[in-house]
Amino acid sequence: MSNSTQTTIEKVNATLERRYAKERRFRKMGIAAIAIGLLFVVLLFVSIISKGHSAFWQTHIKLDIEFSAELLDIGDRRDIETLSTANYAALTKASLKAIFPEVDQRKGRRMLYKMISIGAPYLLREMVINDPTLIGSHQTVWLPADDDIDMLVKEQTDRNLPESSRRLNDKVIGWVDQLMARGAVEKLFNTTFFTAGDSREPELAGIGGAITGSLYTLLVALLLAFPIGVATAIYLEEFAPTNRWTDMIEVNINNLAAVPSIVFGLLGLALFINLAGLPRSAPLVGGLVLTLMTLPTIIIASRAALKSVPPSIREAAMGIGASKMQTIFHHVLPLAMPGMLTGTIIGMAQALGETAPLLMIGMVAFVVDIPGGPLDPSTVLPVQIFLWADSPERAFLERTSAAIMVLLAFLIFMNLIAVLLRKRFEQQR
Repeated sequence: MSNSTQTTIEKVNATLERRYAKERRFRKMGIAAIAIGLLFVVLLFVSIISKGHSAFWQTHIKLDIEFSAELLDIGDRRDIETLSTANYAALTKASLKAIFPEVDQRKGRRMLYKMISIGAPYLLREMVINDPTLIGSHQTVWLPADDDIDMLVKEQTDRNLPESSRRLNDKVIGWVDQLMARGAVEKLFNTTFFTAGDSREPELAGIGGAITGSLYTLLVALLLAFPIGVATAIYLEEFAPTNRWTDMIEVNINNLAAVPSIVFGLLGLALFINLAGLPRSAPLVGGLVLTLMTLPTIIIASRAALKSVPPSIREAAMGIGASKMQTIFHHVLPLAMPGMLTGTIIGMAQALGETAPLLMIGMVAFVVDIPGGPLDPSTVLPVQIFLWADSPERAFLERTSAAIMVLLAFLIFMNLIAVLLRKRFEQQR
C-alpha cells in the first residue's frame, strides 16, 4: 500500500473520529436536556403536592351537642319552616361554654365561638331536618373548625412568631391545645372540597361547582366540535376540489390554530352574549367559545388521520363497486377514527385548561351553588384556581394547589383515554 493511500485513510479515520465524538457530545447534550426538563417537571409536581395535599383533610372539633328545643327557640313546633330558621348557632355556643366555663368575658367568648366554622350551624340544621327526633337528645358531633384553627393544627402557623404577627393569639392556641389533649381535634377527609361550591370561608369552599361547570362546558364543546370538525375534515380531504378557495380555507384553519385563546373569548363575548343575548357565565356560552377554539385542532388532526389511510384501501373498495360515500364511511373513516379520537381528546384536554376565553364571557363570577344545567351560572376549574390564587388567606393557597392537582389528574386521565382508544382501534385493524 502506498504512502498516499495510508495518509488518506488516516485522514478519513481522523475525520470519522471527530464526527463520532460530536455525535456522542450531541447525544449527551440531548440526554442532559431531557434530564433537566424532567427535573423541572418533578420540582413542579413536588411543589404543588407539598402545598396542596393538606387540603384533602379538614380539621374537625368534637362537640357534645344538646339539641334542646329551648336553645333552638322552636317550642313544640316541628314543621320544616320552623326547623329551617331555628337558632342552631346557640347549640355550638352552649357546647363550647360547657367545655370552657372559665371564659366569661364577652371578647373571650367571641374568640371562643370563632373556633368553629360559621358553616357548622348549617350542618346541624341539615341533621335536624333529616331527623327531627334528634331534638331533645345529646349527640357527639364532629364539626369543621375555622380556617385559622385548621392551619394551626396542620402546623402551617408559626407559634414562635410574636402574638401581634399571628392571626391567633396565645389564648386561642391554648384552647386548641386543651382540645387536642382531650382528643377532641381530628383531621378528617375533606368531602366538602369535592362536593361544595365556592365560599368566602376557606373551610367551606369546594370545587364541586367548578367541576360540574367544567363537565357541562366540555360536553357542549364535544357535542359541537367533534361532528363539525370531522365533517369538515372529510369534506376538505375527500370531496373538496383543489382551487384557491379551498387553499384559502386550509390556510385560515391552520392560522386559527395559532390564534391566542383570548381572541376567541372576545369573539364569544361579541357574538354569543352581545348579539345572540345568551346568559353570561353559562356553560352553554363557554362550550360554544371552546368549540370555536378547538375546531382547528380537531380538523387538522382529523385530516392527518385521513391522509394516513393507505390509498390502496380506497382503490380496493371502489374496485369492487363501492361508491365514494361508501368507501369513505365504511372503509376509510373506521381506519382514521383512532387519530380523530386522539386529536379530539387532546383538543378537549386543551379546552379543559383554558382560562382566558372564559374570563371574557363572565365565568369569573363568584358562584356558590352547584349548576343544575348548561344555562345556570357557573365557573370552571381553571377559573376557580385563578380566583383562589388571588385570595390572601393561607388556607386558600393549599386549596389552590389541591385544585391544580385535580385539574392535572383530569388532564392525565384524558390523555390516557386517548392512548388507550388509539391502541384499541389499532388492534381492531
